[in-house]
Amino acid sequence: MKINVEVECTPEEARAAMGLPDLGPVHQRYIQLMMETMEKGAGPELLETMTKAWAPMGEAGMNFWRKMFEASALR
Repeated sequence: MKINVEVECTPEEARAAMGLPDLGPVHQRYIQLMMETMEKGAGPELLETMTKAWAPMGEAGMNFWRKMFEASALR
């Protein structure tokens, strides 16, 4: 037996139905802090630290992206 169920809802409605919290205000605050940091003049060290934190697998992930960008720049 096969049963298909289709549900039409917004991401907010799906999140609420599954009991997940609304992280919109947290995201807005994070973006605000990022913009303030950039406006104050973030140095290269800070940018490198931030991108390392965002990259999957830490340094290995950064090396992967670096190689990929370098390869695309050579074309």
